[in-house]
Amino acid sequence: MKTFLSKLEFALEHEVVIRAPRAGVFRFFTDSARFASWMGAGSSIEPRVGGAVRIVYPGGTVALGEVLELRANERIVFSYGYESGQPIAPGGSRVTVTLRDHPQGTGLQLLHELADAATRDLHVQGWRFQMALFANAVSNEVHAGVAELADRWFAAWNEPDEAARRRALAEVASADVLFQDAYGLARGLEQLLAHVTATRQHMPGIVLERDGAPRHCQGLALVDWLAKGPNAQPLARGTNVFELRADGRIERVVGLWTPGASH
Repeated sequence: MKTFLSKLEFALEHEVVIRAPRAGVFRFFTDSARFASWMGAGSSIEPRVGGAVRIVYPGGTVALGEVLELRANERIVFSYGYESGQPIAPGGSRVTVTLRDHPQGTGLQLLHELADAATRDLHVQGWRFQMALFANAVSNEVHAGVAELADRWFAAWNEPDEAARRRALAEVASADVLFQDAYGLARGLEQLLAHVTATRQHMPGIVLERDGAPRHCQGLALVDWLAKGPNAQPLARGTNVFELRADGRIERVVGLWTPGASH
């Protein structure tokens, strides 16, 4: 496919932060299966300069393009137009995606250069939608083990041996983890360990466990939990909001107790 880029005087920009390492983000632009997971079934991309880009949107609209530049884990540029020729002819606009390191993972900047303001405005909301799908696709892959992570978090709280508890918390949480709920406010592993130890002292025999499947969106997970007493009787219920780091560790936990669920 030949690329015919006209004078591109107008542009839209969109930025998003993905809780994933750059390599994990970039492969969603260079692997056709991953590309299709957020662009739409039937979409494909050839990860080389001159490679074909094909995007199949819901409803059957097809966009075509060609890879113009490719720098691993940093940048991809491709032309963009529609098979029908409207509102952009094939090769009639340019999309640039740039990745950079961010404290929460990867910062992504999307720049779509077009020939006129009206066509630019037509694509603003569409790219917002696609970037949301993209962020979810990447995060769902990178944090696919969130259920196991939550189970390990609760298991650490249940661990009777303090040394083993320390190791277990260090394996799942960041060194500066922040924990907040109605009865505790702890920053860092040492404060968290002290809080968990005090909880076990004041509520001997209590066991925490996950209650149902986590709900995950872009590095934030809602996990319902159940607290049981020494005889396995339910004592309380609630929900934890887990904020996840790009490396998969827990960065922040906000615990919400369900009103009226205590026994």
